[in-house]
Amino acid sequence: MINSKTLSPEQQVELIETLKVRFEKNPNRHKDIEWENVQARLEANSDKLWSLYEMERTEGEPDVIEYDQESDEYIFYDCSKESPKGRRSICYDREALESRKKHQPDNSAIDVATEMGIELLNEQQYRLLQELGNFDMKTSSWIKTPSDIREAGGAIFCDYRYGHVFVYHNGASSYYGSRGFRGLVRV
Repeated sequence: MINSKTLSPEQQVELIETLKVRFEKNPNRHKDIEWENVQARLEANSDKLWSLYEMERTEGEPDVIEYDQESDEYIFYDCSKESPKGRRSICYDREALESRKKHQPDNSAIDVATEMGIELLNEQQYRLLQELGNFDMKTSSWIKTPSDIREAGGAIFCDYRYGHVFVYHNGASSYYGSRGFRGLVRV
């Protein structure tokens, strides 16, 4: 069996159509960004299409949130209302996973994101996402953790409750059925 990170032409067309429909349904997420430019970039970057497909497959509902003029990249974030279902019940990273002697989760957020070719959102990016809607009102999402916190054994996650974004800490090896992670991909 070949483990290809390439989509078939049919999968590419279907994914681009799904992304276009989402883009058109949520104009508040991408002011001053034209779909035609995004589509041209997607069609020229099949490796990024595969990462977006993985975001979609795991129920992340990726959508364009930013255009970075300096790097000339469109940035897609997971925009599912709750932490993506296909990426929950995982600890923070490989070190945390291996430290668990009993009841290990199946994977870690960092390993899954790396395999998908995406990055975890950081706190600033998570807060930007929350300006565009209310996300993680019932779930929580691991975010990129500063090295000093991680070196001390912790990791951070966020959610949205009572009209506010909350940033919390937990042991990096913890995992819960309602905690996953949100990511982004640059195209």
